[in-house]
Amino acid sequence: MNEHVQEFKKIAVVGTGVIGNGWIARFLAQGFDVVAFDPAEGAEERTQKALDQAWPSLEKIGLAVGADRNRLIFVSTIEEAVCDADLIQENVPEREDLKKSVLASIDTYAKANAIIGSSTSGIMPSVLQEGLKHPERLIVAHPFNPVYILPLVELVAGSKTDANIVNRAKNFYASVGMKPLIIQKEIEGHLADRLMEALWREALHLVNDGVATTEEVDAAIVYGAGLRWAQMGPFLTFHLAGGEKGMRHMLEQFGPALKLPWTKLEAPELTDELKEKVIKGCESHANDTTIAELENKRNAFLVELLDLVESYWPETTAAK
Repeated sequence: MNEHVQEFKKIAVVGTGVIGNGWIARFLAQGFDVVAFDPAEGAEERTQKALDQAWPSLEKIGLAVGADRNRLIFVSTIEEAVCDADLIQENVPEREDLKKSVLASIDTYAKANAIIGSSTSGIMPSVLQEGLKHPERLIVAHPFNPVYILPLVELVAGSKTDANIVNRAKNFYASVGMKPLIIQKEIEGHLADRLMEALWREALHLVNDGVATTEEVDAAIVYGAGLRWAQMGPFLTFHLAGGEKGMRHMLEQFGPALKLPWTKLEAPELTDELKEKVIKGCESHANDTTIAELENKRNAFLVELLDLVESYWPETTAAK
C-alpha cells in the first residue's frame, strides 16, 4: 500500500447491490478491512455469492498482500458501518430522496476526516450535498460494472467539496488499482455514461426502426468501433480517419455529412413493442447461455483485454 494512502485502513460500503458488491470485492482484493451495511433481507448471502463470482478474476489480476475475504463483516446499522471508516462508499438505488437520506445518516455518524464517496451514475454531487452538515467531504466516485475489474472511476466534486478531498480521493482510488478521472464540471450523468447513453439511444432507434437486430448492433460494435475504442477512444480514432492531416481533415471532409445523424439522438419512445424487440433479441442472442456464464466469459475477456490496453497505453489521462 502506498505511503500516501496508509491513512485508509477501514472501508465502509453502504448498499450491496451489483455495484456495492463490486466495490467490496475490489477493496478486499486490495487487502482492506471492509464493513458493509444493507438492510435488505439476504444481502450478506448475495454478497458472498458475488464474491464467489469475482474472486477467480481477482486472483488472475493479482491479490494484494493481506487480501482475504474474511476481512468483510456485515453490521446491522449505518452507524456501526461508518463510525470508524476512513472512506465510505455509498451505493443505494438511484433515487435522489433515498440517497440524500442515507448520505445524511452517513454524514451524521462518520468521523471528521472520513471521505464520503457516492457511486451515483447520474445525480450531481452539489444536489447530494444539500442538507449535509459536512458537505465538503462528499464526492461522486462513480465506477463501472464489474467494479472489481474495470479501472475507471469518475471523481466529481460538488460546489462545496474541499479540494483536499478530491486529491485524497484520487490518491486512494489509484492505490486500489483504479484510473481516477477527475471531471472538470459537474453535469447529470457525468462523462462516460453520457457517451454510453448517446450510443444506447441510437441503438434503440436502429432496432425500433427495423434497421438492425440487437445481435447485429452488438456485432457492429464488437467487430468494428469497439475494437478501436478499446485502444484509442473516439477522438484519436477519428483523428486517424483524417489521414496525414488528422482531425482537421476529418472534420472538414466528413463533418457536414454527419449533421443528420448528430441531430437524431432524441431517445425513441420506449413502447411495449420496442421493449419486446430488445428483450427477445437479447434472449435469442444469448442462446440459452445463463447470466452467470456470460459474466464468466466477460470477466475472462476483460482481464486479458486490460493487460493488452496497458501494454499500449501504460499511462493515461485518467491516471495522471
